[in-house]
Amino acid sequence: MPKTVQIRNIDDEIYAAIHRHAAAIGISVPELLRREVIRCAAHPTVEEWLERTRRRKSAVTTEQIIEVLDELRGQWPDG
Repeated sequence: MPKTVQIRNIDDEIYAAIHRHAAAIGISVPELLRREVIRCAAHPTVEEWLERTRRRKSAVTTEQIIEVLDELRGQWPDG
């Protein structure tokens, strides 16, 4: 069942910016915020993303990555 969310204490400047964004694409503020919430919910949290990437195996080693980066960067300046 759909839920209703109420957001309080939004500064006038922030609301005006949200209103401008909504108007620019021809939708209402509630519709803009609904779309943004859906977009936000579709993305994993940082923790979820890190967990997924930790489980992924790679055929490329750390040493190979460093070697390619060194080639791209070129010689290190003498320090």
